[in-house]
Amino acid sequence: MGASVLLGITGGIAAYKAPLLVRLMVKAGMNVHVVMTRAATEFVTPMTLATLSGNSVSLDMWGERDHPAVKHISLADATRIAVVAPATANFIGKLANGIADDMLTTTLMAYNKPTIICPSMNVNMYQNPILQANLQKLNLFGYQMMIPDSGELACGWTGEGRMPEPEAIFREVERRLGPRDLDGLRVLVTAGPTEEPLDPVRFLTNRSSGRMGVAIAKRALARGADVTLISGPLKVATPHGVNHIPVRTALEMMEKVLERFHESDLVVKAAAVADFRPEIVHEEKIKKEELGATINLVRNPDILATLGSRKWPDQILVGFAAETSNAIQNARIKLKNKNVDILVLNDVSKTGAGFDCETNIVRLMFRSGDEEQLSLMSKEDVADKILSRALDLRRRVNH
Repeated sequence: MGASVLLGITGGIAAYKAPLLVRLMVKAGMNVHVVMTRAATEFVTPMTLATLSGNSVSLDMWGERDHPAVKHISLADATRIAVVAPATANFIGKLANGIADDMLTTTLMAYNKPTIICPSMNVNMYQNPILQANLQKLNLFGYQMMIPDSGELACGWTGEGRMPEPEAIFREVERRLGPRDLDGLRVLVTAGPTEEPLDPVRFLTNRSSGRMGVAIAKRALARGADVTLISGPLKVATPHGVNHIPVRTALEMMEKVLERFHESDLVVKAAAVADFRPEIVHEEKIKKEELGATINLVRNPDILATLGSRKWPDQILVGFAAETSNAIQNARIKLKNKNVDILVLNDVSKTGAGFDCETNIVRLMFRSGDEEQLSLMSKEDVADKILSRALDLRRRVNH
């Protein structure tokens, strides 16, 4: 069993998302202990959460008569991190002012470990200066706040106040719990395709979804890195907590990458950048009668090769090669010509590998001549392998 987590649930409509959050944590191997307020049970049942977590749910101070006064202390001692999702205005007000009148607030008053608060309420309640003052007070006390999402709320209003999605909360918990072996490192990741416009409605692109690059950004963040993600149009959500810089074309990606390259310790170029772009970009849609059978193309800059020629000694550069034939031979040539430290060979002709799927099969190729073939695994597991090998190289360079 992995790290133990204390999950507090208060009486807001977003409590219906709590089972999904518990499921994500348990699936990741976390041992989840749920503490609910009585109001929370109006939205989701303790039986549901007990079944998903595999642990009994704590509701009040007097539920277990054999140890009525110490359950809150044992929960505080047994867990490594606490998260309250959703956190209502009422709960936030009580915690900020030291009111401990139920199991959850009493437990958190005895808690001296990382605690994440996820506010969830009507936009007017969230913007109320009293609530904002309470959040500031909790922040000064060392509590970590997740900024609510904006959008349509259950009450019918639109604006700030929606609880962050369970996936985002889970990632934040995972980031705080995970091995912090990348702590203090600045990681730059590129992801997704580029789009090279022909006119306002047509463009050249490829099948990349951005899943591999996003997985690398997620895992780098979870392992403590300061992560910047520069991506073309993605088919997956960007990770909560990374500095995301969206671009469209190869030239835009080149510009943004070069701006941040020399301040990065580790650079992972997972983007599928278009090799060519139309020579002429028309300001208005070309009529099909005017669109000839030939489109003149010009070559885009080779971003990876440019970075390879500019990298400094202890900077680690990782590139990707998507191949369909003569994969290993072509990748070895690319490894040498691009001056990268690790080349990730992705034979996209294999089942379970390549674009827009949850898994990958890759071969890690090193400048030293060593190679490591990985089996079929999730893209996040592949990401961890890449990051670990890159960190090993950096440590050897620095020693």
